[in-house]
Amino acid sequence: MNKFWGNIFKSRQQQADEIDALLVKIPVFQDLNKREIMLIKRILHQREYGKKEIIFQEGEVGLGMYIIVKGGVKILCGPGEQVLAELKDGDFFGEISLLNDLPRSASAVTQSPCTMLCFFKPELLDIINRTPKLGCKILFRLAWTISERLVSTNQQLSELSCSAPEALGK
Repeated sequence: MNKFWGNIFKSRQQQADEIDALLVKIPVFQDLNKREIMLIKRILHQREYGKKEIIFQEGEVGLGMYIIVKGGVKILCGPGEQVLAELKDGDFFGEISLLNDLPRSASAVTQSPCTMLCFFKPELLDIINRTPKLGCKILFRLAWTISERLVSTNQQLSELSCSAPEALGK
């Protein structure tokens, strides 16, 4: 194989290896074996976003979660677009929409060009129906992830209310 073709195939393999490495770091997928990760990779949607592109808006019905392969995203809330979080390579967001059909509680906007992996609710439901054991693993880790974030948020609110009660209207 000449260098040209070797480089093309090598970069595809490197990209696949990078996605594998990224997925096992995402808490929702941490307990999955190699075969299960391969199944997940086949149903993920990869999408490129431009700078300052809206991924989703507050109030829209959520469709799934997003994993940042490369780039930066701001999570914004309210009419003043208060910044709730700034996310980067390897971070994920929107996972609650895998469990409910409620409107998004915040907006997500790219800070730079981004490559995202998207895991949508219909694919999760299909996994649950066709491979219940895998579906249970994902749902358990999803619930764990959401509970960890809730505990962290409660802790931050508690610290904020202790240090500045007037900030919370007390």
